[in-house]
This record gives sequence, structure tokens and C-alpha cells, in this order.
Amino acid sequence: MPERIEPLGNGPPWRRRRRRFEGPRLAPDTLPAERRQLLARWLRRGGNSRWETLAGDAGKAYPLAQALLEWLVQAGWAVVSEELRGQAWWPSKVEIVDRGALLTALGLPDPQAARQAWEGTEHMHFVHPELLATAGTLAALPPARALRRLSLLERLECWHAEERSGTRRDFAWFARGDTKSISEAEWNWLGEQCDLAAFGICGHTPQLLVAAPLLLHLQARGRRPGSLALDVSADWIGLTPATVAATVHVDGGLRCWRLVENRSSFERVARRRQLGDGVVWLPGFPPGWWRTAMARLLAYAPAAADIACDPDPAGIAIALEAGRIWEAAGLAWQAPEMAAERLRGLPQRKPLTEADRRQLERLRAAGLPATLAGLAAALDELGEKGEQEGYL
Repeated sequence: MPERIEPLGNGPPWRRRRRRFEGPRLAPDTLPAERRQLLARWLRRGGNSRWETLAGDAGKAYPLAQALLEWLVQAGWAVVSEELRGQAWWPSKVEIVDRGALLTALGLPDPQAARQAWEGTEHMHFVHPELLATAGTLAALPPARALRRLSLLERLECWHAEERSGTRRDFAWFARGDTKSISEAEWNWLGEQCDLAAFGICGHTPQLLVAAPLLLHLQARGRRPGSLALDVSADWIGLTPATVAATVHVDGGLRCWRLVENRSSFERVARRRQLGDGVVWLPGFPPGWWRTAMARLLAYAPAAADIACDPDPAGIAIALEAGRIWEAAGLAWQAPEMAAERLRGLPQRKPLTEADRRQLERLRAAGLPATLAGLAAALDELGEKGEQEGYL
């Protein structure tokens, strides 16, 4: 390949730069695996490095580093600065030309391009408050990772808006077109940041957990009619969406439906429920399958609702979301367990985050029922939030 050898600036004649000066750059896909691995390590160091540093990455395989350097120069990907030592030219510094293009050619992420893409992206455009809060944590991550996780949050909001439900594999296909495309690390992160069950994403078929003095009459397609008594259990029963959808009639009546967000609190309330109460677990922001199942039960067993969620901004938003099911049915709902006194009486509270404060501001601006308006005022006054387990 034609080369250009030129003086190193105005320096002495024993220093020079060497590079290829014409023709397209050679693709790195033909490099042997060991050279590709070494090149990837070099690229992570940046665009300019001392030769001793790069050669040190090769360890005992010094000839491998020499061969890779020569290929980079001949392929048009590097400019090497050299010094004359004795009768031989010795490389002193290696400058990678168009590092981003070389990373792309190797199938590696380009941190600079990812940083520019991250800086040019709107990060806080989410409607769902839990996703909005999670998006606020992404800035602390490397840009390439932050972009991939931001994309997951965007697809999760679409999944929620379309009222979808399914397994993790179903969501992975929806998000990236491949059931195995979400890594274990990404699933762990999603599970830590978001209540996946509340978004209708489960490892298995979701269940509506309910304890109530009701007798469901079922007629599932392809099966004989049957009945299911919800009060035969000592605590509660899990109903799949298909089971609720097969309900054609319900015997029994309720004084009140009690919706409890926290799972531990739900279990306690279900075990000590009063006569005439129906107790249901509200899995955070109610996913589409839950809203559909609850609306069907409510149509056959109408009663007012008593909704209890965490005394925090998200809890207020969840209560409002669940309450819309009762409003659509022309039924009343309230949240007496979420009164401001409950928050003030908690032995332990946590400071509100910035995301909490933004959500609280939006909720108060939109208008709230009296009890929830009182809780919102107390949250703003105290600057603290609580958890339902402290009082229920």
C-alpha cells in the first residue's frame, strides 16, 4: 500500500509520522480473533496512545501487537509517530483515525456517538410516573447502556398504554423482536426499578387475588359449566384472567370492595376481613388484564370501593387509576385509609425524591378528592412519604 512519510511537525529529522495516504480503508472483519480482541482493548483507551502502553496490552504476545500496528497503518486506520533509535525506527505514539467508524466496523459501541445520541434525546417524556422516576436514574449510567435501557422504558410505556399482558418472553418480543433479547442484567434492573407484575409482565399467567363471599358460575368454551366459591379458602383465591372471563353469573352480594396495594397488607386484611367485604390485591398501577378482570367481577357484584395504597405520590396516582373502574361502573369509591393522619402517625418515613415532588405537583394541579388532597398537602408539608405496611 502507498505510504506517506512526513516530518513530525518542525521536529528533528529523527522523528517522523507514517500513514497510508490513498485508497479506501480495509475492513477489519478479516482480522484473526486474537487481533480483533487486542484491537478492541486498544480502542477502549481512546484515539491516541503511547506505543509502550498499547504493546503492554499484548503482554508476551509482542509480535502480535507489532503485526496489528502494521495492519492498522496499511489499512488506513492509524497514523504512527516514530523515532530513529540506532538504525531502526521505533513507534512512539499511535493515533487511531476515525475511531468511531472503526468501532462500528468491528460491531462495537461508539461511546462518543452514544454520548451525543444521549445528549440529543428527550429523557423525561414519560407519562407513567414510575417510568418517569426510573428514567431520571439513567444519567448516571454509561451513555450506550443508558440508551438501551431508555428504549426498554419507552417500549414498557407502550406496552402499558396498549393494555397488554404476558410473560417476560412476550414483552421481550414486543420490545426488541426477539424473546431472548433482554439480558439477565437488564431484567434484574427492570425488576428493581419497576413493579413488572403491575405492568402485566409475569413469569407465568397472572392472577387476580381475591377473598369474597361470592359464588362464581362459569362457562368456559369447550368445558362443562361449573361453580367456584371464593370463600371456601381460609385466606384468598387466585383467579386467572380466563377464569374471570368465563364468569356468567355471580351469587352473593358485598357491602364493600376493599382494594389493598401492598401484598403483605393485602394478606393481613384478607385473613381478617369483615362479613360482606370483598378484598382484592391491587398490584401497583393496575395493568390491563387486572382492570378487565376487576370490571367484570364488579359488573356481577357491584359495591362501593375502599382503596388503600402507600401514602406517597405514586399511591395517590394508583388509587385514582383504580377508582376510574368504579367511576365507569357508576359506583362510588373512597380512600379513608390514605388520610393525612395515617402518614403523620407512621413511625418511619422517607424523604420525597425530585420525581415524587414533580408527580405530586401534577396530581395537585389536576385536582384530587378530599381525602387524597389532604394526603397530598401533608406530603408537601412534611417532605416525606410512607409505606402502607406501617398502618395496615
